[in-house]
Amino acid sequence: MPTSTALDSTTEGPLDQPVAAGPLWHRIPAPSAPQVLLAAAVLGWTWYFTARSLDVHHALGTATYDSALYDQGMWLLSRFRAPFVTLMGRNLFGDHTSFVLVFLVPLYWIAPGAWIMFTAQSAAIAAGAVPIFLYGRRRLGSEWLALIGAGTYLLHPAVGWTNLENFHPDAFLGVFVGCAIYAALERRWRMYAVFVVLSLLVKEDVSLVVVPLGVWVALRRDRRIGLLTVIGSVAFMAMAMLLVMRSLIGVPTRNGWRIPFGGPRGVIDTAITNPTALVRHLRSDGRPWYLVQMTAPFAWLFVRLPDVALISALVLFTNVLSTFGYQYQIAYHYSLVAVPALAIGTVYAVGAMREHVVTVRGHRITVPTRHVAMGVLAITSVATAVLWAPSPLGRTDSWYGHRGNAFAVAARELLADIPADATVSANYRLTPHLAHRGEIYQFPVPFRVTLYGPGTSLEGTRLDDRAERVDYVMIPVAQDEQLTIDWLAIADAFDEVGRNEIWVLYRRDHDIALPP
Repeated sequence: MPTSTALDSTTEGPLDQPVAAGPLWHRIPAPSAPQVLLAAAVLGWTWYFTARSLDVHHALGTATYDSALYDQGMWLLSRFRAPFVTLMGRNLFGDHTSFVLVFLVPLYWIAPGAWIMFTAQSAAIAAGAVPIFLYGRRRLGSEWLALIGAGTYLLHPAVGWTNLENFHPDAFLGVFVGCAIYAALERRWRMYAVFVVLSLLVKEDVSLVVVPLGVWVALRRDRRIGLLTVIGSVAFMAMAMLLVMRSLIGVPTRNGWRIPFGGPRGVIDTAITNPTALVRHLRSDGRPWYLVQMTAPFAWLFVRLPDVALISALVLFTNVLSTFGYQYQIAYHYSLVAVPALAIGTVYAVGAMREHVVTVRGHRITVPTRHVAMGVLAITSVATAVLWAPSPLGRTDSWYGHRGNAFAVAARELLADIPADATVSANYRLTPHLAHRGEIYQFPVPFRVTLYGPGTSLEGTRLDDRAERVDYVMIPVAQDEQLTIDWLAIADAFDEVGRNEIWVLYRRDHDIALPP
């Protein structure tokens, strides 16, 4: 009788079977049911929100900010031109250092169009479910439970709303930050480095989540890598703001006004000398409710072991601290970056739960605590999606858009008459459909500057050289008082060339000087 169960050279067993010959795809194991469902959810999400976004776009539901300006910037890059976005009066990378947009530029060589932005946005957001599933199947010991974690991310209200809020490079953070956290948890440092760098390429202020991630890595995984993450992300943010943005627009940021009490020093002074004023600010204007909406989908299960979820704490704090109302509402893109850490942090916390044994009438019953917790998570994520998310079953008011509506059809009738190389000033709903040109302005710019340039110094003035180059103006027939004033100031230099019940198109007569 053998004294060992180990296989020797004369014993054939599973580990000794030869690798099957044949094509590579014959050696790839068949996907499990949860994997198939995850793939279907990601693809379905991408299709659904891409279709909805494009419907909204073609129904004139997108605008100069923040759709047309990105479209024009990437189109200019695809033509190897400096991305000075005339729609906002500054360089694309002076507005935000969103270098990740360069990866989309090659698509403009093939088939330029709004589909590039909205498909990329939906796919990037949907892909954020994948790292949650990958981590969850090991941490929870079940792909089915991991699927619930991934579904909770997709159903989160902030995720859905970001998908429908025009276009924002922040969408890429759904997958980039999620993959960086997953790689840190699994100690996959090459993958971690790649996704930390990709995250930083999205925006100059992504350090608000990358620095806390680096701190977590330093404390829980690898001190050297964690410190390098913190130092590298702070250095990148400094370079982006102090070198890139300052050189392009003259200031390191245009958003300093969003910090209350006069800026960072004022916040610190207020916290020390008058903390009740800071508390009143943080409790005002629905800010606590915003935190409830951000965290309730996770049933607050991350509290069991909160350190991974706390990677999102700095982002959430700066959002509620801001004086800009969009930052503390789940309907805007500022919230997306916090969701991956909350989702993975919830899986991390549930994974620390152990089975409990209870005695009922003398019988010992094992309670599968993880299964119960993930069941609760499934219920709360569905419930909050119905209450607050722009989902098909949601109770929120959400405009679906119909590309055949009267406004859109009437607009397309006249837009077809504008030459591709013409310089145009148009209503903000029309600019997303005219963005692929060197000069395009949101009326009344450049005849009267508003929401334009790196600062406010030009507000109310006329940009004479650019105003002289405008070939066409397209505005609504129904005009408010200010629009009427702006149009009458230049009307003598334009001829009407097209009109319907909703829109009117004018062409410049360059033989007539613009009125002073």
